[in-house]
Amino acid sequence: MRDRVVVVSGPGRVELVEQDAAELREGTFRVETLYSGVSAGTELSYVKGTNPYLHVTWNADLGLFQPGEASTPYPVTRLGYMQVGRVVESRTPAVAVGTVGAMTYGHRSGYVADPVAERFVPLPDDLDPVLGVYVAHMGPICANGLLHAAADLCGTDVRSLGDGVRGRRVAVVGSGVVALLTALFARRHGAASVVVLDPTPARREVAEALGLETLDPDADDPAVVLKTRWNHAAGDRGADVVFQCRGQDWALHLALRLLRPQGTVIDLAFYQAGADAVRLGEEFHHNGLSLRCAQIGRVPRGLAPTWDRERLSAETIELLRQYGDLIRKHLVSAVVPLEEAPALLTDLAERRRSELQVVLTG
Repeated sequence: MRDRVVVVSGPGRVELVEQDAAELREGTFRVETLYSGVSAGTELSYVKGTNPYLHVTWNADLGLFQPGEASTPYPVTRLGYMQVGRVVESRTPAVAVGTVGAMTYGHRSGYVADPVAERFVPLPDDLDPVLGVYVAHMGPICANGLLHAAADLCGTDVRSLGDGVRGRRVAVVGSGVVALLTALFARRHGAASVVVLDPTPARREVAEALGLETLDPDADDPAVVLKTRWNHAAGDRGADVVFQCRGQDWALHLALRLLRPQGTVIDLAFYQAGADAVRLGEEFHHNGLSLRCAQIGRVPRGLAPTWDRERLSAETIELLRQYGDLIRKHLVSAVVPLEEAPALLTDLAERRRSELQVVLTG
């Protein structure tokens, strides 16, 4: 048995290669891939050669990047984290043949997994399996953003994802997949207002099709617009919380300008080129602001194990149940065969093609 696997052999070089399928051992199960979502940020950083793991050593014990051999050198053989597969063989009572579930094993036609070591999230029958690409990892990334906003207000006493947004004014910078799912999470959990800011007209159109309000940051100064609108008290205007979801320094600078005094930016972005345009001597300093990174590798300190990846996946399923039809219609912009992945990824990296959410089949 052979599996087809997407491999990045070097900057700008993507291949579809065949590999011998792993042996089905006792306690493992085999899935046949149905759908595999493309993460345009993380994955393209390997195609472009901008991911730091390609160039330096990640010291996990110290939490530092250090000079040395690449922690993830080329070829990159496990690309992607948004898979949906059907179980076709099983030698474990934990996972039954025929079950469709969400996983994170990379773009490939099939995979053998150990349910003790790897997550398998069964999808409910009432959920379109295409949307399952968000359940194992991408949705939890966004839910974790809300969890960090909740921890910012409630410390370790977080009861709901809504604890950080309910009744509050929320701005979301960016309108890619992370931004739009985060905005929908905020609306679902009771935010008083949710405004999405992005300079790309087509992206704003998608946000509006999802029922979200938008602003063009290249038009009237959005900080002035929102601070005029969102008045808490004398000298206290602006967003209660901003979710920063676009990996460019101007976006982080804008996020800081949108906040009310002592507000918090929850940052979900990946700044591959640094952040030279962020002016920390301006609003950040004078308004006493906070910047909090919500990285999916950890939930806020003190919230584990109550809030774990399984709970964030469950929250994602509920979001998809509520907004799934809109997400499938407006967010998923292309569904293409796995065979087209090499050309697709290189076209996206070289900006010859623009897509919001691509899903590979089989």
